[in-house]
Amino acid sequence: MPVALRTPGRLRALLVASVAGSLLWGAIAMWTVEQRLSAANQVVAGSGSLSYDAQQVYQSLSDADATEANAYLSGIEPASDIIRVHDDISRAEAYVLAIRAGNPDPVIQADLTTLATGIPGYTDYVGEADAFNRGQQPVGAAWLGDASYLMRATLLPAASNVYDLENARLNAAYTRATGFPSLAVAAAVLLGLGAIAAQYRLARRTHRLLNPGVVAASLIGLLSLAWLLGSLASARSGLLAGRDEGSAPAQALVQAEVTALQMHSDESLTLINRDGADDSTEKELQQSLWPLLGRQLVMAQSVGAQSPGRADAVAAAKDAQAWYRQHRQVYTANSDGDYSGAVTLAVTVSTTSFRAVEAALARGTAADQDAFTRSAASGDQALGGLVPGMLVAALLMAAAAAWGLYHRLAEYR
Repeated sequence: MPVALRTPGRLRALLVASVAGSLLWGAIAMWTVEQRLSAANQVVAGSGSLSYDAQQVYQSLSDADATEANAYLSGIEPASDIIRVHDDISRAEAYVLAIRAGNPDPVIQADLTTLATGIPGYTDYVGEADAFNRGQQPVGAAWLGDASYLMRATLLPAASNVYDLENARLNAAYTRATGFPSLAVAAAVLLGLGAIAAQYRLARRTHRLLNPGVVAASLIGLLSLAWLLGSLASARSGLLAGRDEGSAPAQALVQAEVTALQMHSDESLTLINRDGADDSTEKELQQSLWPLLGRQLVMAQSVGAQSPGRADAVAAAKDAQAWYRQHRQVYTANSDGDYSGAVTLAVTVSTTSFRAVEAALARGTAADQDAFTRSAASGDQALGGLVPGMLVAALLMAAAAAWGLYHRLAEYR
């Protein structure tokens, strides 16, 4: 019989295979953890953060447009509204810079350039509108119309594109971070079967039931697999909770808030344009935006069924009904030719009802965002220490298998 096929030769081959298999398992386990850890970090500190930044750009610009229209309608713009518009613009510009620094994607960079160059133009239009309004010159309405058109035709679509792209990156990171570790499980199964086969052959060749080294290596491998799968399951649970109870409900609430802001702006623009109650802006408000807000609020409650912001979503839906009744009063007064009465109702009771809706949505968004941060961070932390742990386990497996098989080889010298 050739030397390689004799018992010592087979033991040497088994020793090499055991050591190589142990190290291969360690490499696959570490690669699996690195992939999940990179994706989890992306969720927490990368796409998750940038998605929130994009959300804030969209919300801030929408709020600036709605607040400016309502302030213009008031005649002499309240100082608080002027400050609010400036704060919205400054906040949007700051978040644009943050996204620009965090995501080099050329598509997103193009939209960010549109925002960076367009926001100052919007500010200029608003400044001219306010100046003419303070001088009680009707031409200010045209400047405000240009500002609103720039916002809705250019700035908000660009902000929406950035928001959608960042959300897509966030969802892709979720998928990578929570996917089933099929390669690691397949490798563990194959190595386990190999260890059983090796132990069986050793028992037949050496007439000893168990080899302590191979048994120890098998136990270490089993424990490392359990640690790996347990940590991945814990990380998956935390990350999915961050999505289902945090980021997804927050996104639904922000969409409803942006719609509500557009509606508030449209209510003001209808009166500013003095085109009557059948103005195209009012038609859009009645036929499209009110039904859309209703659907979005129902969706926010459904998506956030387990989220901390659900109670605020319910409150927003209730407040929206009161706001609709107040808007109908504005519409009726304007239809009846009572323009000054319609303006008074719009800047007082209707605005108060709108602010209640906006406040509830903002509270819910903040609560859900906090839930996302906590849960996603918990999921990320569950992977801590796994990479060096898998390396140590692989080395121990290799050492144990080599020790056990080496002692069997020594018996043939």
